[in-house]
Amino acid sequence: MATGKTGKVLIVDDETDVLFALKMLLKTEVKEVVTEKNPDNLISLLSKEKFDVIFLDMNFKSALNTGNEGLYWLRQILDKDKDATVILITAYGDVELAVKSLKQGAHDFIVKPWHNDKLLETLHNALNAKGGKKTGKQTIATQQTTILGQSEALQDILYKIEKIAPTEANVLILGENGTGKELVARALHEKSFRANKPFVSVDVAALTDTLFESELFGFKKGAFTDAKEDRKGRFEAANGGTLFLDEIGNISPAMQAKLLTVLQNRQVTPLGSNTPVPVDIRLISATNEPIYELAAKNLFRKDLIYRINTVEITLPPLRQRHGDVELLARHFAEIYALKNHKPVPEFAPATLQKLNQHSWPGNVRELQHAVERAIILAENNVLQPQDFTFSAMELAPVTQTIASFAAETNMPLSEIERETIRRVIEKNKGNISKAAKELGLTRTALYRRLNKYDI
Repeated sequence: MATGKTGKVLIVDDETDVLFALKMLLKTEVKEVVTEKNPDNLISLLSKEKFDVIFLDMNFKSALNTGNEGLYWLRQILDKDKDATVILITAYGDVELAVKSLKQGAHDFIVKPWHNDKLLETLHNALNAKGGKKTGKQTIATQQTTILGQSEALQDILYKIEKIAPTEANVLILGENGTGKELVARALHEKSFRANKPFVSVDVAALTDTLFESELFGFKKGAFTDAKEDRKGRFEAANGGTLFLDEIGNISPAMQAKLLTVLQNRQVTPLGSNTPVPVDIRLISATNEPIYELAAKNLFRKDLIYRINTVEITLPPLRQRHGDVELLARHFAEIYALKNHKPVPEFAPATLQKLNQHSWPGNVRELQHAVERAIILAENNVLQPQDFTFSAMELAPVTQTIASFAAETNMPLSEIERETIRRVIEKNKGNISKAAKELGLTRTALYRRLNKYDI
């Protein structure tokens, strides 16, 4: 949206190159651009002149003992002018602090190195919003992916997605099962400059070491018995786009080493070949495993963690997303009512109370399935509390249930866990995926227990 050349912008950064680059970019968009290298001159400058937008760096070489200078100078600016519109300039590693700054009154932030069109969009949005208060977003919506929520916990995630997506940063997504890690990965891709290129998703926990190499790096005809033709790996398939490695915390040390080599060299060597193939991918990884604990025990390479988490996003469990349960429940009710050719139902007040009181150990995925069941089985168009039933496995995590039973029976905890796993697998007729889901475990975690208990 055009603003005309009427705005007045101040840029505060101690790097001359940054000041020059920003001034050259912005001078065609606004009436006047003022640059300032020394933040100590800020207050004096603001006493003399009024600016529509202020671009403020978060770190200066002439350090103050404030923890972070950007937040300090932001407070100084807002103390001087509570209506000032401040856009912070930050690096990948300071994204957490930049998100914090939004709560302290910053209008927005941009990440170095910036993309010019995204920076100009941020400027125009700031100029258009001048004189009004910023309203919190409830969703991130792209052509394919919608992330819905209004809680403060989710708003932090949405801000990060908006800022991180247009960059080339590798992203590590952490969070419990069912929190929507792949949804966030897709949103990051769809809002990036690689959006018109492939998004390739791989559940690496499901791959053996041999399959890991052939699936990710590809192979040549004759590389092994069943290799009847050349096949590109997932890295090559994602070339120019985004590669999403789900459950990355479960790969073996040997595969961690091979993955690290590929990420360092930006090239893969297919099985049966000695010729490396260059690849251009943006990597997004996810895990529900305590990856830093694994690294402390030398079960996950620290140097690989540095490679995969230029920026880290930790998704909140649904129980911490206050106010989002009803919003999501209504959203899923609309989807599954239409899917099952039924009218979109209402929720009785007692039903909403029941949903809000549930701890949702299975997170958004559990809520989604609960609403789908209710839509299918409900007797009328107002969903009642009895339409929502939670199994014992959903009401409490399996480890908590087992521990409680052990205390009551004086049986060894390991024996009760073994018997519980055996019965759940029998109930699901040997379907490991379904058994793992009912137990609240990943398939890999369940396989480890099967080996441990020789089941």
